Amino acid sequence: MTAIDPQSLSRNEAREARRARTFTRINQADGWFRVLGLPWVTPLLRAGAGDNPRTQMREVWKLLGVPVLAILTFLVLWGMLAPQVQTSLGAVPGPRAVWTEAVNLHQEAMSQGAERAAFEERVAARNERLIAQGRPEQVRDIPYTGAPTYYQQIWTSIKTVFFGFLIATAVAVPLGIVCGLSSTANAAINPLIQIFKPVSPLAWLPIVTMVVSAAYATNDGMLSKSFLVSAITVTLCSLWPTLINTALGVASIDRDLVNVSKVLKMGTFAKITKLVLPSALPLIFTGLRLSLGVGWMVLIAAEMLAQNPGLGKFIWDEFQNGSSQSLAKIMVAVLTIGIIGFLLDRVMFAIQSLFTFSAQR
Repeated sequence: MTAIDPQSLSRNEAREARRARTFTRINQADGWFRVLGLPWVTPLLRAGAGDNPRTQMREVWKLLGVPVLAILTFLVLWGMLAPQVQTSLGAVPGPRAVWTEAVNLHQEAMSQGAERAAFEERVAARNERLIAQGRPEQVRDIPYTGAPTYYQQIWTSIKTVFFGFLIATAVAVPLGIVCGLSSTANAAINPLIQIFKPVSPLAWLPIVTMVVSAAYATNDGMLSKSFLVSAITVTLCSLWPTLINTALGVASIDRDLVNVSKVLKMGTFAKITKLVLPSALPLIFTGLRLSLGVGWMVLIAAEMLAQNPGLGKFIWDEFQNGSSQSLAKIMVAVLTIGIIGFLLDRVMFAIQSLFTFSAQR
């Protein structure tokens, strides 16, 4: 009988322990990789740790290789077919032309940023000179009146959609809880939901514009009329998914839990915070993700129609401009809208993963 070397056994046990700890850390990181849209990193790490490399490489191919191949195929077909389509602004630009305009927009933004900084420095120097000369009454805070950069228009759209989304959330979640807890409230509110949910943002926009113009006079600062018009339009169109999903989540709470809350004589506030919200959070976050996506689509249409600052107005201005580069710039904006929409969904999914145990993707 062959003797077992205790030292060799100890080394094997230590190796297996390290291997187990490695896979534990990889599994813990997997959730965040999925949140960030990088699920293919996990099988790469597992393959590097020696977990059946062939199987893990097949998983990498499915999660990374296939999407990359699909994107490359799309780009090739786009490049081949785009020159065949002629429009009033010339041939549809291919990927190379769109990339060139994206670079040009970046360079223009940097140039405009430098001009703005130089203007603000001149204003500051002028004011300091007036103060030094004893004429403080002539000091003026002169605003920069140049056109906003592409990045500033992106930021304007993002601020607007989040403002409207937050208002929609503040309205929809409490209403959804009330509807889920009370069949009477649900019967009262549900007809209104069914009537207003299908209404297009293009129908809301004239009403919102007239109401805001009548009730709000100033057009300066962050809460300008144009900002409020776009944000309120987003609110009116994006609150329904959150309201419906919140009501559904609250109504589907296990009846046993409700009975326990009655036995414990929990107050309304305690019942909502300790029982209703934790149980309904997965569906509430599903509604929030849907609402944010709807709000982002609505915002672009609202900005385009109402000529409010943002990406929608940028697209409309380029369409009206009619230059040979306009179509390529419009396509840059379309791709920007799509990428930002994806990132907004990832942000909501990351927040959802912090508050729930949902494994949605």
